[in-house]
Amino acid sequence: MKRRSFIRNTGLAAVAAAASPALHGNATNVHPEPFGLNFAPHLGMFQAHAGADPLDQLQYMADSGFRAFEDNEMAQRPVALQEKIGRFLEDRDMKMGVFVAHTIAWSQPNLASGDLAVRQAFLDEIKAAVAVAKRVRAQWMTVVPGHVDMKQSMAFQTAHVVEALRAAAEILEPHQLTMVLEPLNFRDHPGQFLSESPQAYEICKAVNSPSCKILFDIYHQQIQEGNLIPNIEACWDEIAYFQIGDNPGRKEPGTGEINYDNVFRFIQRQGYSGILGMEHGNSISGKEGELAVLDAYRSVDP
Repeated sequence: MKRRSFIRNTGLAAVAAAASPALHGNATNVHPEPFGLNFAPHLGMFQAHAGADPLDQLQYMADSGFRAFEDNEMAQRPVALQEKIGRFLEDRDMKMGVFVAHTIAWSQPNLASGDLAVRQAFLDEIKAAVAVAKRVRAQWMTVVPGHVDMKQSMAFQTAHVVEALRAAAEILEPHQLTMVLEPLNFRDHPGQFLSESPQAYEICKAVNSPSCKILFDIYHQQIQEGNLIPNIEACWDEIAYFQIGDNPGRKEPGTGEINYDNVFRFIQRQGYSGILGMEHGNSISGKEGELAVLDAYRSVDP
């Protein structure tokens, strides 16, 4: 059966299954084949079908063929919920994607400043993030160095960031955990220190640790620099994680200008077995929009 026909039929099953609430740990009526790539939805993406309970949403994701999940806000969720999510992922053999490991400085210099008190606060949050990662069986956590320091040259700022990340890597290495650095585009996040993939590559090479790699957000980098496949190829040995969103709009693949068919085929040919986080909104609200997301990902899954 072709993928598009398959997901249309799956969508009808999903609507039927949504008529009664999902039960924790019990399969619903949705049983499609797993996705080939490790696409990772987030909480809220399928809430119209699954309801507000996070575990019911995870159940819907698993029953829809997803083999991974990400949650930027995991570190802020109650410990008891983190533990429940960790057990669910283990029971369903799903991978946990990224969560944000620390407080991001959106408007003030942070790691780029070289301020030792600021650096220590960051490292304390990294230590706390280790416990979160263990509860939810995560391997990766997102790190954003924060705003630029307009009073220092970029070379000094880069040295400060590298020093802070080396200290963070020393915390993570014994636990075999990886922080992934996310460059952010100038339009949505003006003034951020880290904005381009070559810059992230340079920093990872300087830190020189398996615990410091790149989160290549395809949406951000389409806006910031374009040239997606050549830049992914050039950064390949330092990329540990991808995130997805079409441009303009930051919605599911097929709603914007990015040729995700080609991008995903390239990533698959490179032998990538990691996670691709679905860090975007739904282009259509409600159940119809959720089925459109499923259809979009079946269409571009290599």
